[in-house]
Amino acid sequence: MVHLLDPSGPAVDAGSTGLGSTGLGSVIGEYGVSHEVTVVEPARVGFVVSRAVGGSVVRNRVERRLRHLVRDHLASLPAGGRVVVRANPAAADAPSDVLARDLASALRRLLPPPEASS
Repeated sequence: MVHLLDPSGPAVDAGSTGLGSTGLGSVIGEYGVSHEVTVVEPARVGFVVSRAVGGSVVRNRVERRLRHLVRDHLASLPAGGRVVVRANPAAADAPSDVLARDLASALRRLLPPPEASS
């Protein structure tokens, strides 16, 4: 499930759901852009891997795999953007190509299309 959130709002702090959702496979991502950014900062990415995914060794392995996959997408994220990638239990056994496909799909759905030059 993908949620569009405003990281400066109470929804992120309280951990509640966002404005919209789209179902995904083994990766769940959340995205929001802070409207209070005064200094241009690079996009920030965080990970949530709950105990439902597995023990600490499994959770850390899933987080490392996701972190590696996110590196390829950092340049496409808008400055000041905030992304939270949350893995569901299927991520523990998913091959890297499935995780990569789900992550890319989530980001395509969440990011605005590139502006056409006129």
